Amino acid sequence: MSPELTLAAIVLVPAVLLMVLRINAALVFLSLCLGNILVQFVASDASTWLTTFSSSHTTTVVTTTNSNVKIVLLLLPALLTAVFMIRTVSDNVRLALNLLPAAGVGLLGGLLVVPLLSPDLSHNIIASNLWWQAQQAQNVIIALSALVCLLVLWMQRPKTGGSRLHKKHKN
Repeated sequence: MSPELTLAAIVLVPAVLLMVLRINAALVFLSLCLGNILVQFVASDASTWLTTFSSSHTTTVVTTTNSNVKIVLLLLPALLTAVFMIRTVSDNVRLALNLLPAAGVGLLGGLLVVPLLSPDLSHNIIASNLWWQAQQAQNVIIALSALVCLLVLWMQRPKTGGSRLHKKHKN
């Protein structure tokens, strides 16, 4: 498979699944951000802990374990959120609003997961022109996706009937 098709699948499959399963993509986006924090601060300790139980301490095993741990830590919060949030987008208006955060999840997921893939797979993708373009636009992709997700979450705030202090009492 060409690197462009692989990258397109990495970006589009999550976005399409979020829409089809009516999953709140803004929460999945935030969970993906949490996964990235876990990769930054927990992955090395988790990899060290796992390799202590490995019978082979070769460089290849340690590198593979570290890469796999990072992928699991990155994706696990988003996957769990997706499972728990299936069918939480109820009406078609909210589903239409969910399209932009779903695209943000796919794009951010692609930017975060590709460097963690096996060297054979990631090398072909990273060497492609499409990846270079995504890297050039990553700041805009992340900032706009985060802003859109926050706006969607704020718009989903439950409507309240006003303050109790301003309602008339029935006697």
